[in-house]
Amino acid sequence: MEIRSLLSSILIGAVASARSMTPMATIATARLAGRDTTGDIFLLNRPVFKYGALAMGVGELFGDKMKSAPDRTVALGLLARVMSAGIAGAALAPKGREKAGAAVAVATAVPLAYATLACRKQAMARMGQTRSGLIEDALVVAASTAIVALSTRNQPGE
Repeated sequence: MEIRSLLSSILIGAVASARSMTPMATIATARLAGRDTTGDIFLLNRPVFKYGALAMGVGELFGDKMKSAPDRTVALGLLARVMSAGIAGAALAPKGREKAGAAVAVATAVPLAYATLACRKQAMARMGQTRSGLIEDALVVAASTAIVALSTRNQPGE
């Protein structure tokens, strides 16, 4: 298996480790902007999915700064990462390699969730929850945007 062909899937899994909904929101934004993914994922053509992913992505960015926000490694947080990384990893994988893309994205997202949580806790101790969260948001959104922009193409006829 050529691992380089799955690099975008691995990288989007890394994004999902820090923000579970950002990969889906970024892909939804790209689809709404007329960009197409290489992986054949039927969900990406559904308006309810696109707008729902955007809403969840924005909601997560706000919710993460709340004192009551759970750690990303709680069961529901990991489940969200598995689902988001799997769908996004499949979408960014080469056509016909969607299952492999999903698998490598999930295999990246879950263990890195523990590492990114440890880094975030260190940052929170130094600069507080809100400031560290905003910095993490900026890094994660920029990374996700770059990965998706480099991994998608204009839809035919656009």
